[in-house]
Amino acid sequence: MKYSFYPGCSMEATAQANLKSTEAVAHALDLQLEEIPDWNCCGATVASGVVGDFTQQVMTGRNLAIAEPKGQDVVTGCSSCYLSLARTNKRFKEDEHFKAMANEALAAGGYQYNGTLRVRQFLEVVISDVGFERITKRINRSLKGLKVAGYVGCQTVRAIPYEFDDPEYPVMFDRLIESMGAEATAFPMRTRCCGSSHALAGTDIVVDSIHKLFDSAAQGGAQVIVTPCPMCQMNLDAYQQRVNQLRGTNFNMPILFFTQLMAIAFDLPTDAWALKYNIVSPYAALAPYGVR
Repeated sequence: MKYSFYPGCSMEATAQANLKSTEAVAHALDLQLEEIPDWNCCGATVASGVVGDFTQQVMTGRNLAIAEPKGQDVVTGCSSCYLSLARTNKRFKEDEHFKAMANEALAAGGYQYNGTLRVRQFLEVVISDVGFERITKRINRSLKGLKVAGYVGCQTVRAIPYEFDDPEYPVMFDRLIESMGAEATAFPMRTRCCGSSHALAGTDIVVDSIHKLFDSAAQGGAQVIVTPCPMCQMNLDAYQQRVNQLRGTNFNMPILFFTQLMAIAFDLPTDAWALKYNIVSPYAALAPYGVR
């Protein structure tokens, strides 16, 4: 199966672990991710507040226009990019006035988008196109007994249309974790926001948000948190010790991308695990499973 792949900015910077593990897992599952040539930033959560929604969606639309001639589903591994691409795609499909204005702007660069593509998150592709049974058959390293909190985050399941799960009470991510042989723990805050891009301007917001997330995951008995979202992974990983300092806690919870856990369960080469990029070391939690 072939897809037009939009990596987005984070995957080439703070979320390299996401990119490396996603590419390795895709290859293992015979999913061909063909990178969109000359892609540009989608604007995500920042540009819309600076340059406005229209300009941000034209930026996003350029990527869709480049991908459209191939006619393949556009896939991204970033939740913010997914929300941005899906929202823009929906507007091109449903708002003829916007479509005309956006294409007038795109024409200045020699582009046009007709709204014919489907935008998808890699998580949804794994669940829908591969399926839990095939994933289980691919497991070569047992994760039995590993207690995992599946942190979906606030964006992945809330892109409209709702592609693959309930936006408030998602269950598919936990089923994916269990298909890898691990135990999906109770985690009531699985769709709560981590504070997102407030990390720099409003650190207190992030600290408060992720403190509640860690507390919820710990109460469920989780040893590891996994997520599909680069912003969630970065905030929980980078600010965990800050939470401990300010709140008097002692959390030591590794934060992995779900593709990292899949790469381990598939027993892919250690480079595909990309664990060297994690700030909170996952080795102690994963040592019983032969991860060194």
